[in-house]
Amino acid sequence: MTKSFYFDSASCSGCKACQVACKDKHDLEVGRLWRRVYEICGGGWMPKRQAWENDVFAYHLSISCNHCARPVCVEACPTGAMKKRADGIVSIDEGDCVGCGYCAMACPYDAPQMNASTGTMTKCDFCSDEVAQAKPPACVAACPMRALESGGMEELEASHGATPAIFPLPDKKLTEPSLVITPHADAHRATDQNADVANREEV
Repeated sequence: MTKSFYFDSASCSGCKACQVACKDKHDLEVGRLWRRVYEICGGGWMPKRQAWENDVFAYHLSISCNHCARPVCVEACPTGAMKKRADGIVSIDEGDCVGCGYCAMACPYDAPQMNASTGTMTKCDFCSDEVAQAKPPACVAACPMRALESGGMEELEASHGATPAIFPLPDKKLTEPSLVITPHADAHRATDQNADVANREEV
């Protein structure tokens, strides 16, 4: 069973409990985020008769390493430190990592993050220690809205359907992410109207 994440963008409030839980469990210093919550905003003001009317929309995306079926980070790693396990989890052997950063350059999700104190790359490991005890990853356990789930890719797609294109995520064909998303009702508007990541300085 390929370990995968499911995210319900329609239920996410943007509270960042998942992000905080991840940082706490893995003792990540300021600036290193293995899970990031993006706020996507768009729309604006439109004239309507003698007044103005807004058509603003916003939604959130909680994204970490997607443990892709075709992990380009593994392909880019010159030392073999980046590996894909039999259960689908992509992990880093920090003993073999030389800190070149090629994995980070290759990943379209910004998943690999440098540990400045060790000079090696790090990333979400799907909370492998919790999974080994049949527990959910810390981010999943912390979500108060139950917008995050973990499970097998096939079962998650069977339950929630395939993931459509969602701004600003890259084309799924690039890496075949093990990620299933139920989009927010207004997510489609981001492809038709001007939209941007409103909290770039946080992610």
